[in-house]
Amino acid sequence: MKLFVIAAVLAVAAAAPSSYVTPGYAPSSYGSSGYKDNKYGGITITSQSDERNLDGSSKWSYAGSDYTTREESQVQKKLQGTSYDSYGKATYEDVMGNTNRGSSYWVSPEGQKITLTWTADENGFQPKGDHLPVAPVHEYELPVAPVHEYELPVAPALPYSRTGPGYTSTTYSGSRY
Repeated sequence: MKLFVIAAVLAVAAAAPSSYVTPGYAPSSYGSSGYKDNKYGGITITSQSDERNLDGSSKWSYAGSDYTTREESQVQKKLQGTSYDSYGKATYEDVMGNTNRGSSYWVSPEGQKITLTWTADENGFQPKGDHLPVAPVHEYELPVAPVHEYELPVAPALPYSRTGPGYTSTTYSGSRY
């Protein structure tokens, strides 16, 4: 009976509303985030979809009331990869990997309409969009460093004689200067 009373008291305590308020957070109605000074408070999700398949593929998307959209799809496929056994030995074999494709659309604070599409697969992450910077194309021939042909100075050859312990004039017949 005591166990039942203790469990009932714990259940009531857990179900009681908390009086803790996150600093900087003001509870508000559905459709806004509740944070103070949030200029995006009135943005709501207008459509949303999420599809998960048994083969591991998936597709999801959403659209906001500010015309922001995002969609992404993912497919599992076999890739050539490296797997490691429990001893750390590497073997090359087919492994399951993901291929992701997606797109996003939004309007920048400056009013520019931005569309970003991407693919992520065995070739890496490949984003595409008109707003992305592009590396400059060099249409001119790069200068070549000049080649100077000159003769390096060489130290003059001097006569050599060995000196030190074990070398006397009788054991070494080199020329002395």
